Amino acid sequence: MTPEQFATLATQGYNRIPVFRQVLADLDTPLSAYLKLADGAYTYLFESVTGGEKWGRYSIIGLPCKTVVRVSGDRIEVSVDDNVTETHQTDDPLGWIEDFQARYRVADVAGLPRFFGGLVGYFGYDTVRYVEPKLGDCPNPDPLGNPDILLMLSEEVVVFDNLSGKLLVVVLVDPSADQTLAQADTRLDELVQQLRSGVIEPSPAHTLKAVSETDFISGFTREGYEAAVGRIKDYIVEGDAMQVVLSQRLSIPFQARPLDLYRALRTLNPSPYMY
Repeated sequence: MTPEQFATLATQGYNRIPVFRQVLADLDTPLSAYLKLADGAYTYLFESVTGGEKWGRYSIIGLPCKTVVRVSGDRIEVSVDDNVTETHQTDDPLGWIEDFQARYRVADVAGLPRFFGGLVGYFGYDTVRYVEPKLGDCPNPDPLGNPDILLMLSEEVVVFDNLSGKLLVVVLVDPSADQTLAQADTRLDELVQQLRSGVIEPSPAHTLKAVSETDFISGFTREGYEAAVGRIKDYIVEGDAMQVVLSQRLSIPFQARPLDLYRALRTLNPSPYMY
């Protein structure tokens, strides 16, 4: 992108302009690129397998995100660099998220794939309470204390093209905050250098031991699970439901890195969507 093109987009009212660089990466993998560039909090790795046999063409690596949105019940919290900058109370969090997304006008630049940044995260199961008002007063135990919705504003992204062995390093620039094309080019230089010279630290050694089913801790007792099945039968008889999926959370102490668990899972069971 030339300075003239950047200036033109800035005058058109865009507050996010993608600046990118293409790099040959035939000696890297999405996992190695993630470890070199993004191994930390508020990052992500998206991969996919097509037909259960072949890796999807694109893998997407999100570098550390500064802005994070958390929704718990009717409370919304926005933080930047772990400092809370906004709090809101609303009975329509989904509408608020649409308005938040509309704050960002992203320029359409040729040469980029469909996704190169934006809001990334999850909408938990209890998000249905924002859609179906009848569920609002139902008991909602929260033993883990996780947000119902968590979204990160992803503004530095690496798109890995598994077919060509190339990757795109993308930085979203905000001209309204006095961010310049020169600053973006400097940041791209830093990321490319980190990719070429970065060292992947080996996983810490852990003592391996056999794991059995009895080592897992369930969120249900046997009696509680059976009682839940009984209640579901009553719901079906009374016409309140025709199908219910009863699930339980199984947990076990884990000392390795989360990425090591991901590596094992993607090897044992490659899936259409992995993250």
